[in-house]
Amino acid sequence: MGTVVLLLALNLLNYIDRYILAGEVLPIQHEFHASDQQMGALGTAFFFVYMFAAPAMGWLGDRFRRKPLIITGAILWSLATLAALWIHSYTTLYLRQALVGIGEATFGIFAPAVLSDFYPERERNRVLSVFYVAIPVGAALGYLAGGQIGSHWGWRMPFLVCALPGFLVAALYGWIGREPVRGASDHVEANLKRDTVLGIIRNPAFLTATFGLATLTFAMGGISWWVPEFLRRFAGMSMSTASLTVGATTVVDGIVATLVGGWIAHIWLRRNHRALYLLSAWSVALTLPCGVMLFFGPHKWAVPSLFAAEFFLFLNTGPLNAAIVNSVSAPVRATAISINLFCIHFFGDTFSPQIIGAISDRSNLSIGLGATLVFLVVSLTILFTGARHAPVLEEG
Repeated sequence: MGTVVLLLALNLLNYIDRYILAGEVLPIQHEFHASDQQMGALGTAFFFVYMFAAPAMGWLGDRFRRKPLIITGAILWSLATLAALWIHSYTTLYLRQALVGIGEATFGIFAPAVLSDFYPERERNRVLSVFYVAIPVGAALGYLAGGQIGSHWGWRMPFLVCALPGFLVAALYGWIGREPVRGASDHVEANLKRDTVLGIIRNPAFLTATFGLATLTFAMGGISWWVPEFLRRFAGMSMSTASLTVGATTVVDGIVATLVGGWIAHIWLRRNHRALYLLSAWSVALTLPCGVMLFFGPHKWAVPSLFAAEFFLFLNTGPLNAAIVNSVSAPVRATAISINLFCIHFFGDTFSPQIIGAISDRSNLSIGLGATLVFLVVSLTILFTGARHAPVLEEG
């Protein structure tokens, strides 16, 4: 249990560090005289390095102990976060964003693989739902740190405050963290034809879960990067109020919806082995009308629409990630997760913040964010298709 708690803490810090900048776009944009497209490019820099580091990390994770690799990743991203204190040009900030991607790619691949070895297939949905609660909570704290601390003590201070805990938790994990035997909890027999990279990329259960998540990630990445600034521009909020609103909405929706989604999927999975895919698809479908109202509806409906949209989006966090790890066997799980991370970021949020920024420069941010709705339609279509290929899980 101590290992799981520490991995959850590291995942929380992972997402805090990732979203600090999104909570304080305005002062950074003013200091470096950057356009919306340039600010979106900072997100692209992070994910570009993140996705290209992922395949190398996956290869390492299937061949070497994962614990020291996780510690190394946590230290790397904490150092890169701390480096923001000495940044005084847009180019240097761009490079810092890229370096954070290396450390976070390391952790993002190995932690789910380690957790999967602690729990059998039917229990992974629940533990991953808890693990991925760190996404909304970390994002919310990142928004709040950027918007609140940045408003009072300058945009660099939040990076200092959020970097230091990373070193502490990494040290604790090195001291008391355990690494289970690979495949220790697997009950579904390995399909040897899929225990290769070629087997992974021919695996329809893996591919549909991956590309359903990729198109969803395009929308979520772009929205999460720009929504505080959207509320500032279109709902008349200050930077601190917008970051507080998005942070509070994200943390409440994220905790409640992620746990509720995991609970519904766990019950549904007893009757239907396709539940992980079906719940994910329906959660995206329910998000669509809320997104339309958020981006194009009356300003007074912006916050309620954001609350509803985020709730439905977070329902699939645990189930969809569980579908991915359950679709492959233990010998290639880290490699499969690395391929998944490459795909979801290359086809997802690596370019979406910059694309939305470019559309915004030529029209407005509302239209830019509206483009994400197309990708939600594609995502739910892929996920409904993927349900036909869901593996049948045996009792542990």
